[in-house]
Amino acid sequence: MAKISKKMKAAIAKVDKEKEYPIKEAMALVKDVNIASFDSSVDLHINLGVDPRKADQAIRGTVSLPHGTGKSKRVLVLCTPDKEQEALDAGADYAGLDEFVQKIQNGWLEFDVVIAMPQTMAQVGKLGRILGPRSLMPNPKSGTVTQEVGKAVAEVKKGKVAFRVDKYGIIHTSVGRVSFSSDKLVDNAEEIIKTIIKMKPASVKGTYLVSISVAPTMGPGVKIDSKSI
Repeated sequence: MAKISKKMKAAIAKVDKEKEYPIKEAMALVKDVNIASFDSSVDLHINLGVDPRKADQAIRGTVSLPHGTGKSKRVLVLCTPDKEQEALDAGADYAGLDEFVQKIQNGWLEFDVVIAMPQTMAQVGKLGRILGPRSLMPNPKSGTVTQEVGKAVAEVKKGKVAFRVDKYGIIHTSVGRVSFSSDKLVDNAEEIIKTIIKMKPASVKGTYLVSISVAPTMGPGVKIDSKSI
């Protein structure tokens, strides 16, 4: 059994496990219980009352965070030659097609987001087994399959994030860094939660927002009272 450090024990002691905190209080607390020596991510975990096996309940989408994530994402654009400069001018880290398809097949994965043009998807499809399990496969629903590659790159660089429910019905996504003010973390979290609420499928009859919690990369989780959103 792994030992719990003194720092972690002290952080855990600050959180009432039975309590659901108002969102503003939760964000202030999550900053306080962070034990990492680096500027760690603050992650939101939303448990939904959905069945991801049903197509209409497999919630996924994108949202532009008001204050970004605090992390610069490396963007790869798989496009035709005439669109390469547009992608690079918009801030893409890499743009091209054949060269990068080959590199990925050989194990190269030095990127965080992949944007592709519709006419390149036949070749991009070959990368499904590599990109799919890592949630990197371009998808029209997340806005990463598009003709407007420049616009898509700019949105990602400004703080657009993609989310999807996992097989347990939970959405995990970053809302910023511990260096963010509590107000910025609240703004980002509320933007994500409100977006997900709007996406509630008509077929879901019971409780939709089962539980919400927030946690730093290193530190205990804090439950959020959904009524405070």
